[in-house]
Amino acid sequence: MTIQNWSDNIIVAELTDDPQFAEEMASLMDMVKQKCVSVVLNLSVISHLNSSNLSALLRLRKQVLAGKCRMILCGAGSRVHGIFGITGLDKVFEFTDDPSTALTSIQIAAGPDDAD
Repeated sequence: MTIQNWSDNIIVAELTDDPQFAEEMASLMDMVKQKCVSVVLNLSVISHLNSSNLSALLRLRKQVLAGKCRMILCGAGSRVHGIFGITGLDKVFEFTDDPSTALTSIQIAAGPDDAD
C-alpha cells in the first residue's frame, strides 16, 4: 500500500488485494485514531472485496466520520463497484472517479480556512 500524507488533514492511500488488505486497513485505522484526517482510498488495483474487507472499510468510515472528517473511495473498477451496489453500500460510501476529484471535493467542502 502506498500512503501519502497529502496534507495535515488528508491521507491518500492506494489499497491492494488480500492478504495485504487487512494489514493496510489496520495501519490506516491507527493513523485515523491518532488524528482526525479525511481519507481518500484509491481502489484502482483492487480486483475483489470480501465481507471482511467491507467490514474493515465500514469500521474505518465510522472512525473517520466520528472525527467529523470525510472518507472517499475512488478508482473502483466495475466489478468492485458492483459489490458495493449488490450490498447496498453504494448508498453508504462516497465515491469519485479518481484521487484528484476526491481531493478537490474535500478541499472545496473544507473551505479556504481549513484546507492546507
